[in-house]
Amino acid sequence: MQIKQIKIENFRLLHDFTIDLEEDLSLVIGKNNTGKTSLLSLLERFLRGNQNNFTFHDFNIPFQKEIEKAVKGSIEKDDFTDLGISLKMYIEYFEDDSLENISDLILNLEPKENFLILSFGYSLNYERYTRLKEDYLKFKAKFKKKTVLDYLIKNHRQYFEISRSVVEYNNETNSIKIKDEQISKIITLKTISAKRDVANEEGESARSNKTLSKLCCIFFNSLNKTDSADIAELQKNLFETDDKLNITYEKTFEKIIEVVKRFSYNKNESQIAIKSNLEEVNILRGNTSVVYNQSEQELPEDYNGLGYMNLFAMIFNLHIIFDSFKKEHNPTEKPSDINLLFIEEPEAHTHPQMQYVFIKNIKRLLSEGKKDLNNLQTIISTHSAHITSQSSFNDIKYFYKESVNNVISKNLSELENRYGTEDEEKRNFQFLKRYLTLNKSELFFAEKIIFIEGNTERILLPYMMKKIDSENSEVENYNLLLSQNISIVEVGAYAHVFDNFLTFLGIKTLIITDLDSVKSDEKGNKCKVSEGTHTSNASIKYFLKDVGFNKLKNLLHKSKILSKNDNNWKENEDGLICIAYQTEQNGYHARSFEDAFISLNLEFIKSKKEKFESLKKEEMLDKSTPDYYDIANTCIIKKTLFATDILYYSSEKFTEWQVPEYIKEGLLWLSK
Repeated sequence: MQIKQIKIENFRLLHDFTIDLEEDLSLVIGKNNTGKTSLLSLLERFLRGNQNNFTFHDFNIPFQKEIEKAVKGSIEKDDFTDLGISLKMYIEYFEDDSLENISDLILNLEPKENFLILSFGYSLNYERYTRLKEDYLKFKAKFKKKTVLDYLIKNHRQYFEISRSVVEYNNETNSIKIKDEQISKIITLKTISAKRDVANEEGESARSNKTLSKLCCIFFNSLNKTDSADIAELQKNLFETDDKLNITYEKTFEKIIEVVKRFSYNKNESQIAIKSNLEEVNILRGNTSVVYNQSEQELPEDYNGLGYMNLFAMIFNLHIIFDSFKKEHNPTEKPSDINLLFIEEPEAHTHPQMQYVFIKNIKRLLSEGKKDLNNLQTIISTHSAHITSQSSFNDIKYFYKESVNNVISKNLSELENRYGTEDEEKRNFQFLKRYLTLNKSELFFAEKIIFIEGNTERILLPYMMKKIDSENSEVENYNLLLSQNISIVEVGAYAHVFDNFLTFLGIKTLIITDLDSVKSDEKGNKCKVSEGTHTSNASIKYFLKDVGFNKLKNLLHKSKILSKNDNNWKENEDGLICIAYQTEQNGYHARSFEDAFISLNLEFIKSKKEKFESLKKEEMLDKSTPDYYDIANTCIIKKTLFATDILYYSSEKFTEWQVPEYIKEGLLWLSK
């Protein structure tokens, strides 16, 4: 038995939301403010008792407009459907599952429709809707300037109620109400929140904040003590200690007990005695400390960093949760059919290497926990590129903000299908998978992406962005490039391999590449743009495949903004991809970044030629009619060294040189 799918409507950014869950682990990733915490919040509200702690602002903004319209207007009973927040959990069960807890809830006996749908709502039915309309009219008569939303902010709990039911698969009009006790037999939810208590304050307060030591006590209490040899040994030692302490207590308390006896008016009255009564629970509480062994010395737990404390605390918490799932401490209870564990942002306080260690070991730990548990399913939400890079593609659920008020979940496993079955398409997908895993899983969390060809652009581009920001800082509505979460990725001529990935994620992307003019002879040798007949650049040929070379040279910027339609890239002013390459500037058309930069900034380079370690044959710079193409190909010893020289001999604001127009054009587009 397992949860296959969760559907949510009208809760915060989860307006019309569906997530598919994996049998073991589902890794939820996405940029900030894409609903990851909202998913956990709604699960907790519906799966943990009947307490109503919804606020009006939990309603999605489109729904707020919908309810306002409904109250101002009129809906007939036959046309009315309950309005509000909803969560549906699609649970698949199989022949070998125990159906003890769900047999009375199965509404369809068709073998192929082996799904149980748990439906939760915070909603408004027709009766309460009509009462709301009447009450609002009375309110409006007193407070003419107040709106429906003003009224509902304070009064929504009078009209919206929490409901729990089972609905029939493929026929949701057929349903039965269920109680909390029935739900808890089917699903138990446990969470490890991002707001974990792992403080390591120094001083007096630290003594009362021994997080790991407290967890040791909780862990011990969660153990099944009935048939554990270790626990029996501990109890035996405590009994022996009791006997020894009793002898000591007789001597220690002898005088005070004699005084007590003197105050007794009746010798036949019961006399007091002091006896030791050590219990394993109490002896651990406040009397057990976690220490670190370092250089043969023991250090208290608060001497270690928050990262280690966070990691160790999670391990303790996981074992405590596993034991609570088993419900062995209560012989009248049985484990739930499904145990759902949600770990929120495990990377808190941890450095990258520790994050690698965590995700590598978490699957093993969960697998060990699953041996003794019914159907353990785990959801981990993360902002960590390092955790993502060590995870299986099939486990990843990408949360994407489709619009201002709606988030959708995408299964990364579906990405492979977009690449097709041809050998080259398969190679492209394998390349993408390896590249993201080993190098750039940060792309999943980027707001925008810049693909570049080589090292020169990689070194200089951040400073070009800074220069453009400085030049446009006073421009109204200009968005600073360096204030945005932009990933710069060096992909050589392989930007086209990422096309399905980019459309899948929906991320605005600038591709900065080279025109790479070549001749149409047998060798296809590279040449000046003025002598070229076509381009050898794979990305240009892929994204602008229907554009001839002469047209490419003069293509307007707006024609380089593209979107994918029917598997072809077409011009679209609202497209998410822009391809930028060299254009004619000041009468010269460059082939590569280097000759484009030299043609614009020759005087700057000439003024520093004696200092630039990247140059040779410097005399070529002084020709009356310099050949920028030849200078770039002959004078530069090493491109990365050339880029480093430019940076080293620039002022703080980089006013000595200009950014090539094609790059500036692309960056200004990306900034919007």
